[in-house]
Formats: sequence, C-alpha cells, structure tokens
Amino acid sequence: MSLRYRITKRNNSIGKNTPNYILQAVNTGTIDLDTLSESISNECTLHSVDVKAVLMALGKKLDFHLSEGKIVDLGDVGKFKMGFSGVAAEAPEDLSVKRNIKKFHINYQPAVKMKRKLKAGLDVYKEGRR
Repeated sequence: MSLRYRITKRNNSIGKNTPNYILQAVNTGTIDLDTLSESISNECTLHSVDVKAVLMALGKKLDFHLSEGKIVDLGDVGKFKMGFSGVAAEAPEDLSVKRNIKKFHINYQPAVKMKRKLKAGLDVYKEGRR
C-alpha cells in the first residue's frame, strides 16, 4: 500500500510573502458503498446486499448516537464524537448557542492499531512516477 503525493506551492500570507513548497497527499479515488460491500462480502460468508444493509444502518445509528452526545467506539476502526467550534465571550452570561457556536464537526480518533501503523510510516511515491 502506497500513498501518492505532489509538490505544491503555498504563499505565506503572514510576514514576507515568500512562497513555500509542501508535500501534499493526493487521493486516488473514492470507494462507494456498493464497492465496499462487495469487497467485504468476498472476505466472509455474507452476501454484499446484507453487508450494504448493515453499513447503511451503521450510518443511521452513528448519526443518532452522535446527535445524542455519545462517543461511538467502532473497535479497530476507531472512535467518533461530535464537537463544535465557537467564539469566546467575556462573561458566561454573554454566551448563547446561536451567537457563539459557529459550526459542528465530527472528531475521529483512530484505533491504537491504526495509530501504530501511521506512526511506523507508509510507503509514498511522487505523482506521475508509477
């Protein structure tokens, strides 16, 4: 398994406007629910339709439990929890949900097994070299 990258020019908007170059990971495509279901069904005794039904139900239950404020722990996949970013106020009485919460997001924490894999590093190759 290798991860593709490209070299990208970025301008520094703070201080001197000198360009910087970074390595940027490049996505190689998207796997949809049907393809994922088929792939999983090839590795077990379940039919792809059954796997797809479970994955669809997982999405709905993930939404429900995250909206309830729960942390959803999916074992080897990792944990998901709801969060939000907002704006501070000078006093607690100045805070309100409508004014101070700017956007909601989902935090993902990979499982320990996946963290170790990331820490060990992945093979990478430059875009256009394969």
